[in-house]
Amino acid sequence: MKEPVVIQGGMGIGVSNWRLARAVSLTGQLGVVSGTILETILARRLQQGDPEGAMRRALHHFPNPQIAERILKRYFVAGGLPPGASFKNPPMYSVNPSQDLVELTVAANFTEVYLAKEGHSGLVGINYLEKIQLPTLPSLYGALLAGVDYVLMGAGIPKAIPALLDRLALHQAVTLKLNVKGAISADEDLVRFDPQVILDPSPAPLKRPKFLAIVSSEVLGINLAKKSSSHVDGFVIEAPTAGGHNAPPRGPLQLSEKGEPIYGPKDAVDFATFRELGLPFWLAGKYGEPNKVQEALAQGAAGVQVGTLFAYCDESGFTDVIKRQAFEKAMREEVEVFTDPLASPTGFPFKVVQLEGTLSDPEDYQARPRMCDLGLLRTLYKREDGSVGYRCPGEPVDAYLQKDGKIEETAGRKCICNGLVAAVGLEQNQRSGYREKALVTSGDDIPRIASLLKGGEVSYTAADVVDYLLGRG
Repeated sequence: MKEPVVIQGGMGIGVSNWRLARAVSLTGQLGVVSGTILETILARRLQQGDPEGAMRRALHHFPNPQIAERILKRYFVAGGLPPGASFKNPPMYSVNPSQDLVELTVAANFTEVYLAKEGHSGLVGINYLEKIQLPTLPSLYGALLAGVDYVLMGAGIPKAIPALLDRLALHQAVTLKLNVKGAISADEDLVRFDPQVILDPSPAPLKRPKFLAIVSSEVLGINLAKKSSSHVDGFVIEAPTAGGHNAPPRGPLQLSEKGEPIYGPKDAVDFATFRELGLPFWLAGKYGEPNKVQEALAQGAAGVQVGTLFAYCDESGFTDVIKRQAFEKAMREEVEVFTDPLASPTGFPFKVVQLEGTLSDPEDYQARPRMCDLGLLRTLYKREDGSVGYRCPGEPVDAYLQKDGKIEETAGRKCICNGLVAAVGLEQNQRSGYREKALVTSGDDIPRIASLLKGGEVSYTAADVVDYLLGRG
C-alpha cells in the first residue's frame, strides 16, 4: 500500500465527515473521518429525516440487519423533527453502557466509514482521541467492519490500541484499562467489548488497518514505537499550531499578553529521531502550503497532515454560515484564532476561532446555562466507595463541587461537546428554551483559506486543496 503524501485531518465532531473523507480519498490521498461521538451524530441525522437517504443506505449494509432496524425505529423521523423540537440524545457513556448504546456506536462508526469508502478503492482513515476511552472499543469495531484502512489516534498515549486492532480484526473480545482520577495501582477499572454481541457467529477475519499515532514529541514517539501492545505503523507529528486540542507547553505554564500558552524551544521536535525509528511519519501544524509539503518531504517525512484548509471546503461539515464568516474575515485579514488555556474541560489548550454569534464571544458564553448532557469529555474519578464517578468542569458548578471537583477548575470552561456539534448544524434546542451555539476550532493556518478563493469564487473543494498542496493548482 503506497503511503499518501496528504492526510486530511480528522477534525472536530462531524467536520471531517464522510463526504469530505470520500472527496479526498478520490484524489488518491488519505481521507479521514472524525470518529468522535458518531453515535450522537447518526442519531441526530436520522432525527433530521436523513433527507438524502445516506444514513439509511449505509445501515442497509450493516452486517446485522436487526440492529439496523432497531436504530431506525428508535431515531428515524420521516420528514425530520419540527422546528424548535429537541433531539433525543443517546444515553451518555458509562463503564457499563447499555446494549442499545453499544449497538448504536458500532453502527455509527460503520456508517461513516462505509459512506466514505462507497463506490471507490481509495484509502479512508478514522481519527479518535485516546482521552475519550469509554466508546473506543465498539467504535473501533464498527470502523473495522466497514473496512477502514487507517486508524489515527492522539490526545494521550495510545499504547493499547495496536493490540486491540489485532484482536478486533479476529472478532475477539477485548478490554481497555481506563484512566481514573484518584485510582491506585491495584485498581483494575476496565471497559469490555465482545464482538459477538454484534455478530454471532463471528464471520471471517477483518482487515487489520494501519495504526498511526498522533504525537507531539520524540519521547512519546519512541515510547509508542518500542512499548506499544503491538506494532505501530507510523506517526503524525503535530506542532502546537495545529487545530483543536494542543499538548500543553513543556515546563511551567506561561501565558502571553493575549493570555495564550507560550511554546518554546523545548516544544520543538527532533525529526532525526523519527527518521531513525524507520517508520513513516507526517508533519502537521501550518503545513498547508506547497513549499511546506516539500519541506516536510525534505525532512524525511512521508508527507503532511492538513486540517484547516479542508475544514472550510465545500464537502466539510461546518455550516455554510460559519464558512462564509471565516472567508469574509480571512479576505479582510481579520480572522483570528485564540489558543484558549481554559475552554476545554480536559485542561489542555484548545484553539478557538473568534466568530460573532459563537461561544468565542464572552457574552454568548455567559448567556449559556451550564449543563452536561453529552458527556464526551467528562473525567472519570474514584468515589469514596471505590466505584467510578463522572464529572465535567463545564457542568453546573454546584454539581461539580459535589463530585469532589475544585472550584478553580470550572473557571472559563466551555461546553465543547455541544459547541462543536452545533458547528455542523446539529445544535440542540434545550428544554430550557436555550438553543446551543457553535464553537469553532481551527489551526493557526486559517488565514490561508483566503488563498484558495480564486477568480471571485466564494468556495472551494477538497480536490482544490489537494491540487494546491501538491503544486498542481
